[in-house]
Amino acid sequence: MESLHYLLMKSHSLFSKRVLGEAAKNGLTPGQPKVLEFLLEAGEADQKTIAAHCEIEPATVGSILLRMEENGLILRRQKAGNRRSLYVSLTDKGLEAAARVERIFHGFEADATRGLSAQETELLQSLLSKLCDALQSDTKKE
Repeated sequence: MESLHYLLMKSHSLFSKRVLGEAAKNGLTPGQPKVLEFLLEAGEADQKTIAAHCEIEPATVGSILLRMEENGLILRRQKAGNRRSLYVSLTDKGLEAAARVERIFHGFEADATRGLSAQETELLQSLLSKLCDALQSDTKKE
């Protein structure tokens, strides 16, 4: 059997290639699908929160958001009382793109878990969540 690190990297790579390939057909660049998904869930967030949730460097998020703004997917605006942070939300065009991204993610998740029972899929999700928690807590100790 392959090592855990190899299987994690391989499954991530295969999944990402499929998702990003389909997203590109919809005019999206890498990084944009997960930002769209997050904003669909959150409604509105500042750049720092988006970067932290999406596991993207703040400077990289800035360039992703600039391109999304140029393409009419998001709006950035200041909130009253907070002139230091710009808050990001989806436009109608962004909402449509986010809905397409959700369908892409759900479709590939269904493909990836096709050979698993509902219980196995739930267990896989739980175990991966525990892995992420452990890795994040290790990072916080540094």
